[in-house]
Amino acid sequence: MTARSPTPAEPALDGRTVVITRPAGTGSPLARRVRRCGGLPLLLPGLSLRAVDESAAAAPLRAALGDDLLIFTSPAAVRFAARLAPLRTNGTVLAVGQGTARALGRHGVQALCPVARQDSEGLLEQAALSEVQGRRVALIGAPGGRGVLRAELMARGAQLREVHVYRRGTPRWQRRQIDEVRQLSTEARVLLSSAEALDNLRQGLPADAFARLCGAVAVVSSERLAEAARSAGFQRVVVAASALSENLLTAAARP
Repeated sequence: MTARSPTPAEPALDGRTVVITRPAGTGSPLARRVRRCGGLPLLLPGLSLRAVDESAAAAPLRAALGDDLLIFTSPAAVRFAARLAPLRTNGTVLAVGQGTARALGRHGVQALCPVARQDSEGLLEQAALSEVQGRRVALIGAPGGRGVLRAELMARGAQLREVHVYRRGTPRWQRRQIDEVRQLSTEARVLLSSAEALDNLRQGLPADAFARLCGAVAVVSSERLAEAARSAGFQRVVVAASALSENLLTAAARP
């Protein structure tokens, strides 16, 4: 089948292979966009996502919806939380990035989010989080991660409640996927928006397959991830404007 030509608003990938490392089961929409842009998608999830026990998570989430401020840490946090309870709240809602804010918008929730730096550090610069002494703040996401939000919000005196609505894990790859990685061109693009996903790939893939992956161009969603990619072995790194699909693909289309 001949790939469709990209529309004028879409970047042209010119037949490049684009490795999609988004969590298992979530990469198909991006794969379709890659094809529309004339690229060849390779799904290689860096994470698996699992729901938590509903009986253990639903009550804490409902309680959190009554807090002063609610922070959703990822689109997955929104998706899994919405399965547990309607996301109705009178509190101020914040999202770590625009993708998370969009996910909340699909549930009728308006959220504040950083624009220039879409990560924990960028979120902490929001005016809504500058004075949280004694305020009830809910952090909704998964256990683990860097812990930047948790540590800083507690240091600022927030009454912090953490609600884990899903868990991240290491994905399982099929032999076919690993064989495709072993055949990657040096002109392939590897989309990375999670340091944890990158670490799972580094530790889980056979050494020769990961070395081949590092021979491609890493397209990362932040300067922090650029540093992590270089430390992992990528020699060529391109920084996208954000983790949004359109920004990653625009960066992937650069020469």
